[in-house]
Amino acid sequence: MHRSMDEPTGGAGLPAARSHPTVRPGPPLVAGAEPPDPAVLAALLRRHGWQRRGGASGRYGRWTPPGPAAGTASLLVPESAAFPDSGELIEEALLALGRSADPSARDVLVSLAVPSDEIRWWREVPESAAAAAGAAGWTEAEALRSAARQILLAGALAARGRAGYHGARHRRKARAALDDALIGPAPGGRSLTAYVPVASGRAVAVQLCHALHATREAVDYQRATGGMEAFDSAVAAGVSRELTEALIALVRGSEGAGIDLRWAPAAGAPDGCPVRPAPVEFSPGDLPALRSASARYLREEPAVQVRLTGAVVRLRRSGPRGAGIVRLRVLAGAEVAHVRVELDEEAYRIAGHAHLVGLPLRVEGRLERRGGFRRLTGASQVAPVQVDEAERDRLMKALQENVDHFEEACAGEEP
Repeated sequence: MHRSMDEPTGGAGLPAARSHPTVRPGPPLVAGAEPPDPAVLAALLRRHGWQRRGGASGRYGRWTPPGPAAGTASLLVPESAAFPDSGELIEEALLALGRSADPSARDVLVSLAVPSDEIRWWREVPESAAAAAGAAGWTEAEALRSAARQILLAGALAARGRAGYHGARHRRKARAALDDALIGPAPGGRSLTAYVPVASGRAVAVQLCHALHATREAVDYQRATGGMEAFDSAVAAGVSRELTEALIALVRGSEGAGIDLRWAPAAGAPDGCPVRPAPVEFSPGDLPALRSASARYLREEPAVQVRLTGAVVRLRRSGPRGAGIVRLRVLAGAEVAHVRVELDEEAYRIAGHAHLVGLPLRVEGRLERRGGFRRLTGASQVAPVQVDEAERDRLMKALQENVDHFEEACAGEEP
């Protein structure tokens, strides 16, 4: 899903990560792209700590970077694209940003190159001598990266559908919704920012905004009254076991943590959301409520009656006769990649024959939450599904080419 922009390809970073795009000095950011709207550039500069320090009123503003570099450089940004020299000033500003050593300049250029909603996480931890010098501990940095990844995935799962516990359901499509997200740490390793493109990930950002605030309200209610009812109603806002577990991972071992979400200036705030959502913060005192909610979601989510079609990728039984266990790669009927099904002797024989001739199997049963919705119980109506020759050849080829992958995917689920 994401790889740190400061880590080489193949490193031990965030799995399946994407780094920031390379920002080169000089406009435009993308060949043939239109210059950015001056108002968008000014909004991003303000968001990332740049200060406006004068300029011709109504014509342009002079912006300086945050921190010690404030007196060493400045940008002239027009207030409107209507002025004759606005294009030239924008080009000069982009060139200066590309050459700037300030980390915030890179963040502004990334936001211009890929109009994105920004999600920032931070953790408050005791400062060590190394941290005071700007270095981050390996364990601390990994804890933040892992928790951020889990929170993003929880938001993507909620955007696919509401559930107290998603388990293995919807994960492929949820991960696909985050394929274009960019992520990178801030200096010091105590914060992390994800850039979620508006075009492909706005639904995830919106859902995460609703879910985080609903979680905060449910935690406050539980701590004030001892009741868990608010967590039940929060499921409609996207709160789930996956989100509560991710927040536990974010807060655990810290003195406090938070998430701040900002909408892409070029797109504006989505319907139903505040223009500037308030940051959501959690403390170690919130952990008991979050843990109770996580256990409640796991316990209360019901099994699902399904009728699914899948390709047989593994068969196993203890002897030459009797019941056995079959693993199916799900093709239709359930939003999971694989399921484990226990079949009686006759149904197991049917599954074996379907596997030999390359036919998918259709089966009805209950998809159980135990094991993350990867087990089908009460199997019935087991029958091969007739497909044309071309489709059967395709299935057989896919099974032969990916047998190692299927074995790995199914491993580790035995009781």
